Amino acid sequence: MSEPLVVGRIGRPHGIRGEVTIDVRTDEPDSRFVAGTEIATDPGAAGPLTIERTRWHSGRLLVRFAGVGDRDAAEALRGTWLVVDPGDISPSADPDDFHDQELIGLTVVTADGADVGEVAEVLHHGQDLLVVRGPGGDRLVPFVAALVPEVDVPGGRLVIDPPPGLLDES
Repeated sequence: MSEPLVVGRIGRPHGIRGEVTIDVRTDEPDSRFVAGTEIATDPGAAGPLTIERTRWHSGRLLVRFAGVGDRDAAEALRGTWLVVDPGDISPSADPDDFHDQELIGLTVVTADGADVGEVAEVLHHGQDLLVVRGPGGDRLVPFVAALVPEVDVPGGRLVIDPPPGLLDES
């Protein structure tokens, strides 16, 4: 894994003094987003950014970056991805914990061995969804143990047990 790992995305400005909301994509926001931390960005031209201050407000993480002092400067950062080097991430002790980059590119087969396609993307909405790209087009597969009983990252394979209709063309 040499691709940078996404730990957040800059959202809308909050107030007029340069704070922004962060769409958190890490399990450890309180240790990842600490004052004084320099964080890389995608696109790279937007950063690196140095965290000046953080706080939680109504369940959202608010961050103020050094040099971003007003709403216009904060708005210019909207949509910027906050990324870290994979080497800076400690491996998880949970065998069922995966980074998006580990899943993207895995071959997807059904429990009976039928080829479905390849994981093209991981979406994070109310529930994590795998975008599986195959000959019939893209299919969304909820990333839950009942539907994805096996993930073999070293073997490059992911097994799904789809309910009737999940893989049907619409």
